[in-house]
Amino acid sequence: MSEEHTFVSPGPAGLGALAVACFGFGAVFTGKVGLGGLPLLAAWLVGGGIVQFTVAVMELKDHNMTGGNVFLFFSAFFMFGAALSVFAKYLMLSGVMGSVKPDAMVEGYCWMAGASFLTAVTPAYLKGPKPLCMIVLLLDVALWIIVGLDMGMIGASMKPVVGYLLFASGWIGVYLVAAIVNNHVYGKTMFPTFGTFIK
Repeated sequence: MSEEHTFVSPGPAGLGALAVACFGFGAVFTGKVGLGGLPLLAAWLVGGGIVQFTVAVMELKDHNMTGGNVFLFFSAFFMFGAALSVFAKYLMLSGVMGSVKPDAMVEGYCWMAGASFLTAVTPAYLKGPKPLCMIVLLLDVALWIIVGLDMGMIGASMKPVVGYLLFASGWIGVYLVAAIVNNHVYGKTMFPTFGTFIK
């Protein structure tokens, strides 16, 4: 059986979708988006989920254990699940569902699983490009802070910290998109990826 790839890696599209989520949630956590922005964020997250699911399937087909599984997990819970959650919060907070209010505690437990998943796979990213590893480390911190916020263990004053960690993750993702695509197209290093932390 041939080991040639049928397609090139869709990783840049997955990183672009991650940037969309990071920027959208970053805007929410820094207070730049009000209640009316939540359905719009949900719509963009659905789009990102389609991209990340596609990336996951292709990466898994190409035997990329780490990237395939992380994109699959992200597509389910950081995109589709988060889109449904954001829209449900909008319906509750806008009064459409009567007096039902969101109970963030359940999301604290769910984000605990998400943060644990990402933290558990973080060592694998030490063998990837340094900027990609930095994204994962920043998201680790952001997710654990979200766990603390949703479970009431830390105060709302930490929300902007989450937002800025997400913005930083998104911008690093955009840089990696530029590096991966342009380096591939030109067949040389146009944008450095700075090697790996572990060979």
